[in-house]
Amino acid sequence: MRMLVTVTCPIEPFNTLVRNGTAGEIIGRVVDDIKPESIYFTELDGHRGAVMVVDVADPSGIPAIAEPWFLNFEAVCEFRIAMTTEDLMKSNLTQLAEKWQTVQMN
Repeated sequence: MRMLVTVTCPIEPFNTLVRNGTAGEIIGRVVDDIKPESIYFTELDGHRGAVMVVDVADPSGIPAIAEPWFLNFEAVCEFRIAMTTEDLMKSNLTQLAEKWQTVQMN
């Protein structure tokens, strides 16, 4: 299942890792291990962050994605299911609308 993962890193310990020269090497190891479809580094609520697209075959794979960020950066990781247009089209919205249609208020 494709998931959108948002990683937010607090200022510490990240500043310390930058100062001692290990932040980049650790990020490289984490990204090499996770192998995201894509990853973008950005600011999130005033903190360093990343947004990744990952494929999670089974929910038991989530710790392998989150733990490297938790353990190395004390990060917060949020997981959201992500659908492509094709995924959405398979959901049969018309049938769902018929099943759950409510009376429209005028």
